[in-house]
Amino acid sequence: MKRRNFIKSMMVVSAVAVTPVVLMAKEEAKAKKKGPNDLTVEAAMNAITGGKEAKESDKIKLTVPEIAENGAVVPVKVQVDHPMEESNYVKAIHVLNTKNGNARCVDVMLTPANGKGYFATRVKLGSTQDIVALVELSDGTFIKTSKSVKVTIGGCG
Repeated sequence: MKRRNFIKSMMVVSAVAVTPVVLMAKEEAKAKKKGPNDLTVEAAMNAITGGKEAKESDKIKLTVPEIAENGAVVPVKVQVDHPMEESNYVKAIHVLNTKNGNARCVDVMLTPANGKGYFATRVKLGSTQDIVALVELSDGTFIKTSKSVKVTIGGCG
């Protein structure tokens, strides 16, 4: 009987000793999984704007489907009602999402030679979330708008 009690107590001691190590390893794996490109939408907006405030604007027409059947190919169109003159133009259009691992979908740099502040693409969305269009103007100000997209089948794995 003493041998059985000894083996039971050794098993309990080893389980207690290993459990914190296993939990710490899981947390470390989660931390390593997030790479330098894995940003929240707030962190991505701060990186783009340099901490400046982006004001909501109705000058941006963001066209996305209300319901996306397939999250792997969600069409996004951004049209900015702003002049494209030499001294006053749309400098950049950034498309962001709120729930994917990496919030940045696409960054498009424009010049007055583009003629229009317009961009269309397709993005991958893992689940139902908001799409944010962040626009940088040539005077250094930022404007934004957002719309929600309901995704029925996620496209990110």
